[in-house]
Amino acid sequence: MQLNLPEFNKANILVVGDVMLDKYIYGDTSRISPEAPVPVFSLVSEDIRLGGAANVALNLSNIGCNVSLMGFIGFDSESSKIIKILELEKIDNRLIRLENFSTILKTRLVSKSQQLLRIDKEKKITNSESETLLYEFKKIYKNYDLILFSDYDKGALQSIQEFILLCKDSNIKVIVDPKQKDFKKYSGVDLITPNLREFEMMVGHCANEEELRLNSEKLIKDLSINALLITRGENGVSLLKNNGEYFSYKALALDVFDVTGAGDTLIAFTSACLAVGLSFKDSIYLANIAAGKAVNKFGTATVSVEEINEFLQNENYDNCPIVSLSQLKIIIKKEKNAGNKIVMTNGCFDILHSGHTYYLKEAKKLGDKLIVAINSDDSVKKLKGNNRPVNNLIDRSKVISSLKCVDWVIYFDELTPESLIKELSPDILVKGGDYELSEIVGSDYVLKNGGEVKTITFKEGFSSSKIIKKIKKFN
Repeated sequence: MQLNLPEFNKANILVVGDVMLDKYIYGDTSRISPEAPVPVFSLVSEDIRLGGAANVALNLSNIGCNVSLMGFIGFDSESSKIIKILELEKIDNRLIRLENFSTILKTRLVSKSQQLLRIDKEKKITNSESETLLYEFKKIYKNYDLILFSDYDKGALQSIQEFILLCKDSNIKVIVDPKQKDFKKYSGVDLITPNLREFEMMVGHCANEEELRLNSEKLIKDLSINALLITRGENGVSLLKNNGEYFSYKALALDVFDVTGAGDTLIAFTSACLAVGLSFKDSIYLANIAAGKAVNKFGTATVSVEEINEFLQNENYDNCPIVSLSQLKIIIKKEKNAGNKIVMTNGCFDILHSGHTYYLKEAKKLGDKLIVAINSDDSVKKLKGNNRPVNNLIDRSKVISSLKCVDWVIYFDELTPESLIKELSPDILVKGGDYELSEIVGSDYVLKNGGEVKTITFKEGFSSSKIIKKIKKFN
């Protein structure tokens, strides 16, 4: 699909909902307690991030939207941290502070990129307190193009139907990310975005795509809403409009690292796109890409416009298998935490031959995962002349990625992959046997950081240049 990102800075969005703080405590669990058969968690570091409706607002701000956030916090250290982050991220703070209320806090204990335990500290909002939110909402809601309700069923949106009626009377677009069991509270909105489990709790189990569609049509009619977006995990997303238009997009994540916050990213991108006038179909397409990027990151995370643009450029080439640097760095961190050794090599790989396949198979044997860095087309021209490459970057990457021994393909524009090697810091750097160790670009850096540098002997008589010369003889 050919699609350009819109100017998100033209979107004015108000996020209303349950505001949280996410805390991550990282530690080591390499030994068992002598007191009980449980692991000892040795604290290493801590990290705090916005959660719930606040994470939705952060996703919007991160792509350039003008965003305000409404919800409840207390008078505690967690609330102070939230306020500070909102200031740093240029999110308009419309939060209401309550006496005798604890800011919602989710604390996760993490070891080797795996969540071991989650500790929740929360107190549900009362009816009278939620009325305060509605009172403040009435003062400002008409200033926005779109209102996004991020409902985590913690009490802030108990009277959500009153909020919705106000918006509809003023012709303001309304999107709801629902968590309350009774979807009737969301009647009349432009879009609701339940996950499959939440959807089936309302309509019953859907055994196939046809049942999913029929139940979607019924729910849209019962709730008098314009559209329904169902997130389906590894099966992607499905959207049905009230005019019967139905379409699905498959999940785009190359490697699911952590699903925390992916729904927030999806709803944020959908809202931003609709706020600036994109169609439902185009909005969901871009949001699905963003969600795919989000699950490649650890914890509640945001996705940048640059990451989406990078994907769109590759998508024009029929799902190009090239992995972005930002994505690969996250994946490598996960693999290293799991104890896997990362091998990296590079080359033009213009015309793949048996010498290449032998070399790459041998390289993979040196570790657990293999990265192949490929020279870009401009880089190949500078090295080989204006008549090269014979095959462009996308085609070369598709051929290389089809080999079982290759785990990831990445490209570089420079004449050498030195900067890429420093960014990725492989455990083992590999080149052909025609290089001396001292001649291998990046070898000093890898060795200095505790890695290894290896050479593999090429099979004699094979090269892309020789193949090209041989083909020319037949012309």
